[in-house]
Amino acid sequence: MEVATAEKRPILTVIELAEMLSVPVSTVYRWNYAGTGPRAIKVGKYVRYRRVDVETWLEAHAES
Repeated sequence: MEVATAEKRPILTVIELAEMLSVPVSTVYRWNYAGTGPRAIKVGKYVRYRRVDVETWLEAHAES
């Protein structure tokens, strides 16, 4: 059985998202609180991000 790496997983943790975007974890939490970051999903007490939502958010914020 192959273990999925963070690059392959469709769901990211706050830490994985921060590492992916090279921003502090506190920035991810701030985006979530302000509603300005990628769409977050609550899984119990945990916050997760679907990779597809992160990619959509990045495209929407890309400078042309």
